Amino acid sequence: MRTEKITVYTFEELSEDAKNKAIENNIDINLYQGWWEYIYEDAERVGIRLNGFGLDRNLHATGNFLLSAAEVAANILKEHGDSCGTYESACMFLDIHDPLFAEYMSCEDENPDRFIELEDELKEVEDEFLENLLSDYASILQKEYDYLYSDEAIIETLISNGHEFTQDGISF
Repeated sequence: MRTEKITVYTFEELSEDAKNKAIENNIDINLYQGWWEYIYEDAERVGIRLNGFGLDRNLHATGNFLLSAAEVAANILKEHGDSCGTYESACMFLDIHDPLFAEYMSCEDENPDRFIELEDELKEVEDEFLENLLSDYASILQKEYDYLYSDEAIIETLISNGHEFTQDGISF
C-alpha cells in the first residue's frame, strides 16, 4: 500500500500561471445544456415563444407571438427595464401601432378600402415588431453566452463552488 500526501489549493491561492491553467481547463464549466432556458422563460412570460437561435456569425433567433403584438408590447413595458432592447422595440412598436389601430377601429364602416389598407399596415408593423424582438433576444442570448464563457464568470463559478486544485491548476 502506498499513501501520498497532496496539497490542494483554492483558486485564490494559485499562482497566476496556475489560475490561467485552471480557467483554461474549466472553459465550459458554465455552458451546461440548457443555459438559455431562463431567457426562453422570460420570452414566454411576455408572450413570445422562442423556437431556436444561433450565435456568433449566425446570430439569430426564431419564434412567434403567443399573444397579440400589443399585449406582448404591454407586457414588455411592465416586465423589462427601459435599458433593455426589448423595451425600446416595444415603445417604437406602440408609437406606430396605436395610431394605426385607432384609425383602423374607426373606419370600417366609413371607408372599407382604407380599412383593408390599415389591416395590411398593422400586419406589417406587427411582423416587423416580432422581427425586432427576435433580434433583441438573439442579442440577449449572445451576451449571456459571452458572459458564461468569460474568465470572470469561470472564476466566479470556481470560487463560489469551492473548487480545489493542485499547485499547477489541475482540478482536484
